[in-house]
Amino acid sequence: MSGPLDDSIKRWTAKRKTALVIEIIQGKTTVAEASRSFDLSPSEIEGWVEDAKRGMENSLRANPLDIREQYEKQLKDLQEAYGAAMLELRARKKLQALMEREDGN
Repeated sequence: MSGPLDDSIKRWTAKRKTALVIEIIQGKTTVAEASRSFDLSPSEIEGWVEDAKRGMENSLRANPLDIREQYEKQLKDLQEAYGAAMLELRARKKLQALMEREDGN
């Protein structure tokens, strides 16, 4: 890897994370290579890349959302996904109970 990153980084500041994400986006390194080089989990680096993509998308909007709006939208999306997952779980439990009753008869 090139640039301002060095393998002995102990504290990942926003500036260092940005430099690494840019190297990944530019194809100078991969998540797997960075994970090995810096002893970070691939999911942590992928999270930084996803955060960068969200921030980049927002900054390119005609009317960018402020940070609070971004978090509120993300929270709303997560709450909707959680609600859908809970509905599915309840439906599966009811179906299982009905099937067990039928098997018992």
